[in-house]
Amino acid sequence: MDQQRLNIAHIRSALRPPDGGDFAGTSDFDFNPEWRPEGPLRLRAASVLVPLIARGAGLNVVLTRRAARLRHHPGQIAFPGGKQDPGDPTPLHAALREAREEIGLDPASVSILGSFDRHETVTRFSVTPFVGLVTPGFEPRIDPSEVEEVFEVPLAFLVDPAHRRRHSRAWGGGRRIYLAIPYGPYYIWGATARMLATLGDLIGAP
Repeated sequence: MDQQRLNIAHIRSALRPPDGGDFAGTSDFDFNPEWRPEGPLRLRAASVLVPLIARGAGLNVVLTRRAARLRHHPGQIAFPGGKQDPGDPTPLHAALREAREEIGLDPASVSILGSFDRHETVTRFSVTPFVGLVTPGFEPRIDPSEVEEVFEVPLAFLVDPAHRRRHSRAWGGGRRIYLAIPYGPYYIWGATARMLATLGDLIGAP
């Protein structure tokens, strides 16, 4: 991925406005259509923040390792975020609230660049991702009940198609195919990897 394409102005131009309305997205069932239940799914609304932070070599993405005791996706690599609560007026509010609760990121320290395609998970969430630029000097303050670790990965690595893998594992009496982006000791897979791939496709579009 060309580093020159990964500047803030280009990323902002590739994204939709944060309040861009309803639009089609991706799904865990795209690779596993045989697993999709019949009839319409009742999806719960969720939001995540894709936090970008400028470092000497370029932009990094802030990611978390979820706590092992969580009900949904324990121990997995994820963006800060979670379900939209009744008190959240918008999906963006939910993403920023969750980022504050999980990693201590002050919403005032985030400049929202835009949003992109929603992702539907096998756990029946419809996830709206927002991309935000974090003010330099951010120091994580994690909630250990939700997050075990906060770390950074170069954006250029995560959105490069050469680093995408299709893997499978036993699930629901069969095998589930999913996208993965391994990075050192971190196995980034499932919905997080799929949303990163979508972001990469947007950034790489002419």
